[in-house]
Amino acid sequence: MKYRFHPEGKATLRLFLIIALPLSLASHYYLPPSWSLFIAFLLILFLVLILQFFRNPERVHVSDSDAIIAPADGKIVVIEKVYEPEYLKSDAIQVSIFMSPFNVHINRNPCDGTVSYYKYHPGKYLFAWHPKSSTENERTTIVIQSNIYGPVLMRQIAGALARRIVCRLQKGDTCLQNAEFGFIKFGSRVDLFLPLDSTILVNKDDIVKGGMTRIASRSK
Repeated sequence: MKYRFHPEGKATLRLFLIIALPLSLASHYYLPPSWSLFIAFLLILFLVLILQFFRNPERVHVSDSDAIIAPADGKIVVIEKVYEPEYLKSDAIQVSIFMSPFNVHINRNPCDGTVSYYKYHPGKYLFAWHPKSSTENERTTIVIQSNIYGPVLMRQIAGALARRIVCRLQKGDTCLQNAEFGFIKFGSRVDLFLPLDSTILVNKDDIVKGGMTRIASRSK
């Protein structure tokens, strides 16, 4: 598989190199060899983690207009009927995907449609699996108006480590299923709120892949 580095990681990588190179040289000239080697090991480890976190693997995405496709990599941590008060103002099925620092953090459109609502919410940085993270953490709320599902609400939620949510969608934009629309740096979560008559195709604790795993289909 060909390795690709996501553009969102360039600033982080640049900052790391600005710090790491002088630190490595200073440790080489001013510290004992054992300490110099230890610092070099730590710097290489951090570099590997940065490259791993911002990876952008090539994938064959699933194209299925009748399905909701996973908008992110991660683990299913919530599947439940809830009341969604911000936009839908009705009951919906919430499906939440938790992304650990080791997952690919690219976010993709779960379906075709048009963005009918977008809002950024500043907030806290509770752990992403915390029940209140969906309403209290820094987050964006996006609603895609689908011809098949009606309004599909999606939230990008910052976690305890995440400090920056990237969302390139705005109200009125046309969405193509699986097209990249955003990125969340470090541990985070994406929530989907789907119509009650959706057939959920995943189970709690399942591992899903963005652009590849079918989350739901429309009941016949």
